[in-house]
Amino acid sequence: MLFFMMLQEANALIQAIRVNLGKVIVGKEEGVDLLLTALLANGHVLLEDVPGTGKTMLAKTLARSLDCSFKRIQFTPDLLPSDLSGINYYNQKTGEFQFRPGPVFASILLADEINRATPRTQSSLLECMEERQITIDGLTHELEAPFLVIATQNPVDSQGTFPLPEAQLDRFLMRITTGYPTFEEGVHILQRFRGNNPLQDTVAVATGRDIQELQRLTAAVTVSDDLLGYMIRIVEATRKAPAVKLGASPRAGFGLLRAAQGYALLRERDYVLPDDIKAVAVPVLAHRLLMQRGPGSREGQAAELVLQVLREVEVPAEPVTAARGGRVD
Repeated sequence: MLFFMMLQEANALIQAIRVNLGKVIVGKEEGVDLLLTALLANGHVLLEDVPGTGKTMLAKTLARSLDCSFKRIQFTPDLLPSDLSGINYYNQKTGEFQFRPGPVFASILLADEINRATPRTQSSLLECMEERQITIDGLTHELEAPFLVIATQNPVDSQGTFPLPEAQLDRFLMRITTGYPTFEEGVHILQRFRGNNPLQDTVAVATGRDIQELQRLTAAVTVSDDLLGYMIRIVEATRKAPAVKLGASPRAGFGLLRAAQGYALLRERDYVLPDDIKAVAVPVLAHRLLMQRGPGSREGQAAELVLQVLREVEVPAEPVTAARGGRVD
């Protein structure tokens, strides 16, 4: 009964955040759901799309919907690791060294056009994203909780960019692509932004503590052993495909689990169904696969391969029963 009451409160809170996003973002329901899923699953997000499709707007709207610290940093080739982490500087007034924290010391970090920074600067995020801490001059600093990195990149213009290495890509729970709006959505966007920018009127509807409670509730969502095996078979199938040079890692399997739990909670359930796994499989796995050389984009090939794996891997036949309430879908 207590868990059921917590689930009701969680659903109301998630709905409030979604409504807030809907006041600014037109359409993109799938992208919004995946972003919220990553937030619930305590994972980072790579928003990859052509310029002008609302990547930064989506990230800023989510940040304004949460009463958490937010920092945005524009990645450029001359950006240094210390510009992200912060530095120890000598204070002449006190005669002592003092630490000046960088943008990573925020609950939500928007890394805009992350692939325009050098690999050295990109690598400064590896420890932050995986361990929620950063080591500076031999001293380890804990980062705020919750901690969410939302990175954006343009997949078209490669001039002056540095492709993200596999280790960096593997630390993003999801890669989300929303694409262009439909005709009706395009008209609605112009109508909505004809006057004032609705982002300016967005107010927080959840606190950092609320998000931490949602993340704890996500980790408690029930997943049957049959579905755990189903996830591992999907991950292993990506490693055996001839078109794949480097398949999904164990971290990818764990990400698939957490994302499926988050998606189930987003759908107001306390248990995972096979459809939850299928819904998050492409955004969780595709960007982690290193494809063999061949025609077509890496992203397109990888996404199609994951879809093929989903078609070929057998779905567990046993019904999935919720641990609480004994419900069966």
